[in-house]
Amino acid sequence: MAPLGVAATIERKISSAFSPVRLEIVDESHRHVGHVGARPEGESHFRIELVSRAFEGKSRVDRQRMVYDVLADEMASHVHALTLRTLTPAED
Repeated sequence: MAPLGVAATIERKISSAFSPVRLEIVDESHRHVGHVGARPEGESHFRIELVSRAFEGKSRVDRQRMVYDVLADEMASHVHALTLRTLTPAED
């Protein structure tokens, strides 16, 4: 079995942890070629929009911490930057 790419791993982990109502993951690595943290193979910079009931009653900072906790391994190895938009279904 071939290893999952970074985006696929992110999708799997977020889906498992948050049961999203909506999840959009966009690889923006092409916009950062030549910048610090960019990897030649890409998959280093992502924009994620995540709508989940798990965020109800949580502050924006707490929501982002929750996502960073789930993706700690990826942040320590492959991912240089995440842009996060975390919403509840009522906010979507």
